[in-house]
Amino acid sequence: MELVLFIGLQGSGKSSFYRERFADSHVLVSKDLWPHARRREARQQRLISEALAAGRSVVVDNTNPTPEGRAPLIAVGKAHGARVVGYAFESRLEDCLARNARREGRARVPEVALYATRKVLRWPSLAEGFDALFFVRFTPEGTTEVTDWRES
Repeated sequence: MELVLFIGLQGSGKSSFYRERFADSHVLVSKDLWPHARRREARQQRLISEALAAGRSVVVDNTNPTPEGRAPLIAVGKAHGARVVGYAFESRLEDCLARNARREGRARVPEVALYATRKVLRWPSLAEGFDALFFVRFTPEGTTEVTDWRES
């Protein structure tokens, strides 16, 4: 059983990666699924905890840009004995803005949100409590490249 945290800007390919790699095996928890809900953090924690308590693996598909925001998620994973894995997504602002511009309707995020997230984005570290970290990038050919994380 594992708790997977995605880390990266909006439009960096996190949701596509979930569908490609985890949709058949992991419960999806994303604040995007309930944009107008009150107490979104508490709801997220509850859903993660319930899934892990039932022995199901979970992917948290949010930007998760800061160590402070990731800490409670890592803690709930550890409390349930889950392996905590992070996937950091290559997040070049210009690429994410271009991908976001191709989205339609509610899927499109206001550009200011990407700039705001980029401003606070801090790459993860094993010291935060992750059991494993990976780096994800999408190649110009449209394939996904996953490599082991290198601490800087």
